[in-house]
Amino acid sequence: MSDAAALAARAVEIIPPDGLVAKLALGRPLRVKLGVDPTAPDIHLGHTVALQKLREFQDAGHIAVLIIGDWTARVGDPSGRSSTRPMLSADEIDANAATYRAQAFQVLDPERTEVRPNGEWFGEMGLEPLFRLAATTTVNQLLRREDFQTRMSEQRPISVLELLYPLMQAYDSMAIEADIELGGTDQLFNLMLGREVQQAYGQQPQVALTMPILPGTDGVARMSKSSGNYIGVAEPPEEQFGKIMSIPDQAMATFYELLFPGESGPSGHPGAEKRRLGRLVADRFHGPGAGDRAEAHFNTVTRDHRAPDDTPVVTIPSGDVHMPAFLVDYMGVASRGEARRLIAQGGVTVDGARLDDLDMAGAALNGKVVRAGKRRFTRVDVAS
Repeated sequence: MSDAAALAARAVEIIPPDGLVAKLALGRPLRVKLGVDPTAPDIHLGHTVALQKLREFQDAGHIAVLIIGDWTARVGDPSGRSSTRPMLSADEIDANAATYRAQAFQVLDPERTEVRPNGEWFGEMGLEPLFRLAATTTVNQLLRREDFQTRMSEQRPISVLELLYPLMQAYDSMAIEADIELGGTDQLFNLMLGREVQQAYGQQPQVALTMPILPGTDGVARMSKSSGNYIGVAEPPEEQFGKIMSIPDQAMATFYELLFPGESGPSGHPGAEKRRLGRLVADRFHGPGAGDRAEAHFNTVTRDHRAPDDTPVVTIPSGDVHMPAFLVDYMGVASRGEARRLIAQGGVTVDGARLDDLDMAGAALNGKVVRAGKRRFTRVDVAS
């Protein structure tokens, strides 16, 4: 297989069609760009489809340029959105960005990756450079996006900031002189605008290479943190395995094809194939043996309906316990608001009995196992 054919494998579209071959013919390491916006703290399996393609370019001797969109995240990518994204604070974005590098390096080779936050050029951009960028395109072009067209037809608002987003992503390509940009199929408009902006600044346009989009755990909608149907690469192996087991049978072939193209696809009983996939995912992100341990944990918790033998023990002070705070501090629940919702939905138990009260006496928890959701357990020891 030629270098071009190998690097084009599993791509949905390459524009222009002969562009990859032409870029490779330059006979130098290519600058291959992938941008990720830290709108949430987790990189999920959907991100790894493009990250793995970027790793393939690295292994072929090219330069991976990972853009951490700390400034584009302030706007929010409108791709596939039916409404304006809520704006994140700078502190939220910085906290999320801090986790992205380590998570991306579970796929990429850190020694051959150029990591560039786009605040590097946007943070000091004044009005004159912004005017020059805005002059490279028209409102008519931007409104041709399918998601904008849909929102206009439904009389849903589109902010001026959202119109700037594709221009900002395009400017990233000019700033780092990208030869190739990778993205999901929903990113084609942004990638193509990158070509136009590069040309407007006197650069040779990048090649746009789109990859398929991995569905979420519902098997239908794209994997997304905001939709809650995601599997994070940094999640515990037990959580990854349990989520894989919830995937609809008909989505299994897509997961194998996009995440493990070197593995044979599902051919046996769906339950057994999900278990195999769950082991593969856990081993990939947590090391050999993690999959077997995660499967044993799943069997104990889901099949046998008992707490795992290695349930962690936490020691808490005596006195009353505010359970939402307990769930955040000791069990990894993201926020007290989420903890309250989990309790209200019956998702928290104490020694198997549903928890309904937000406050408990510490003595009533001593020696008991608290379960939050399907896969989080802890045994409570109250200090004397």
